[in-house]
Amino acid sequence: MCSCTPEILKIIKTYVIIMLFQVLQAVGLDSAAAEMAEDMAQGAAPVANLAPQQVEQSFSLIEMATKGGWLMIVLAILSVIAIYIFGKKWWMIHKAGQVDKNFMRDIRDYIHEGKVKSAVSLCQKYDSPVARLVEKGIERIGRPLADIQTSVENMGNVEIARLEKGLPMLATIAGGAPMIGFLGTVLGMVQAFFNMANAGNNIDITLLSSGIYTAMITTVGGLIVGILAYFGYNYLVAQISNLMFMMENATIDFMDLLHEPADNGEEK
Repeated sequence: MCSCTPEILKIIKTYVIIMLFQVLQAVGLDSAAAEMAEDMAQGAAPVANLAPQQVEQSFSLIEMATKGGWLMIVLAILSVIAIYIFGKKWWMIHKAGQVDKNFMRDIRDYIHEGKVKSAVSLCQKYDSPVARLVEKGIERIGRPLADIQTSVENMGNVEIARLEKGLPMLATIAGGAPMIGFLGTVLGMVQAFFNMANAGNNIDITLLSSGIYTAMITTVGGLIVGILAYFGYNYLVAQISNLMFMMENATIDFMDLLHEPADNGEEK
């Protein structure tokens, strides 16, 4: 047999009064309906006041983070490192891609006119991997084309390594942060069951809920840091791939440029 709380009884009473009120109106007993309306208002008032008393409870993200334990400090440090690496690499890649569209055409004009120093100065004007590749090739003009191409390719490998520096750390944070969050989950569950074991017969639901609460917070924190680092890593890798494509095109254009004077027999 089920037991009804006073609140449920009040709700049932309210619905019964509403039904009686509609029946009395249907048969034309307005005075009785008015009395029922007053009773309904008095009986429904306590029920209406129940909702505000149960809803007034919320927490901020800062309060949630502070209850996650010492592992949240580790996750906070990892998030700062990830943001720093992403911001630094994004700015470096952004600057590396800023090359004038007429850059290779100007280099071709200088080389055909024999103005090698002017071509080198133009390359030094731009702080980008493409300009440094072309500068390295111009400095090797006069040597065999195979040696020039090898020097340019080696310089390209150096530039790629410089752009990719720091990305392994970002990838480590992307994979390690969720694992740290899961570690906090396990520790929280162990603490919860430890408290329950020590409580004996006086087991309270708060003993279990507090440990699970801490466990879930570390999991959420680890997933947030890991997901942001993962998306940031893949974005940077895609941008570096675009730069590599630009560098390959510049290398091909420069080597074609060096073949032009030799084919025409104009200048060294």
